[in-house]
Amino acid sequence: MSFDSLLVTSGIFWTATYLLIIYQGYRDKTYGMPLVALSANLSWEFVFSVIAPHTAPQIYVNFIWLSFDIVIAMQLLRYGPSEWNLKPKIFYGLFAISLGVTLPAIYFICLEFSELDQWSGAYAAFGQNLMMSILFLELLRSRGDLRGQSIGIAACKLVGTFFASFGFYLHTIVGQSPLLIYLFVAIFFFDAVYLALVVAKRINPKFSLRQNSEEQCS
Repeated sequence: MSFDSLLVTSGIFWTATYLLIIYQGYRDKTYGMPLVALSANLSWEFVFSVIAPHTAPQIYVNFIWLSFDIVIAMQLLRYGPSEWNLKPKIFYGLFAISLGVTLPAIYFICLEFSELDQWSGAYAAFGQNLMMSILFLELLRSRGDLRGQSIGIAACKLVGTFFASFGFYLHTIVGQSPLLIYLFVAIFFFDAVYLALVVAKRINPKFSLRQNSEEQCS
């Protein structure tokens, strides 16, 4: 497959991920993407849709993702205060601070690596993807249930990032970067663990990552 074909395939699976997150969020009356991960996503998509737009076909995918992430952000703002047990104004301020930190961080990372990846945003994209993979695991652990999460979300997220990683590895010089290769492998590992845990939780709702009180006392 060509580089563009692999990126389009990745875009399709990530678009499915966003749609499933939105659907599951409305169904469960919660949000489905961790706050910092969402802030980083919005920041990356804004940078490469508005500040330094990608060329086709990626620019179209960026705008689609940005639109969906805005919907996910609306779910976060609606349900986040109760999930975090915070007053709405405090939670909104926290989200604003998160965006205020991640937007320049994403931009400066892209600027720092611009000569290496020709403003593709690869280093920032895969770096924040690793952070997102870990944060989804933390979301599952902290909630203790599958609210806002599903096997479909976990599977599409894994497959979408796999195709992007495969495309950069096969068809770009930057894909041979030791740092990016590490990120490709680490993301796949954490995404696979997350998928396995979601499947285990779906099969057995009593399955838990937490140590019960009897085990703690023994």
